[in-house]
Amino acid sequence: MNLANCPRCGKVFVMNFKGICTNCMKDIEAEYEACVKYLRENRGAHMQELSDETGVNVRQITTFIREGRISIANAPNMSYSCEVCGTPIREGNMCESCRSKLTGDLKQAAQAKVQEEKRAGGGAYKAVDRFRND
Repeated sequence: MNLANCPRCGKVFVMNFKGICTNCMKDIEAEYEACVKYLRENRGAHMQELSDETGVNVRQITTFIREGRISIANAPNMSYSCEVCGTPIREGNMCESCRSKLTGDLKQAAQAKVQEEKRAGGGAYKAVDRFRND
């Protein structure tokens, strides 16, 4: 039997697939239901308004959205923060500018690695090179 402390409330519980105790799972489900009910009645709600009216923190609401449990397709004013810069976004984890910057940085790092390997003589000796008659 695997025991662990619940990361949310700190109580000891028998480990499950969610990683939190059953009481916290029930609390999260109640928070989810409160959010869904409020959004059905107030489609134009903002993230902070939803949080204030339901008592659910913004982080948990964002988790519901990222898990796909709350759809913001019919909530035109609903958005959450980019994980890098904090700009309001409606999908994914990063805004477009952070995503393109990350892509550019990765391409630049890959090119630098290729250049470094070229300067080092092409890398390791290959067994096929031994049999070539140049």
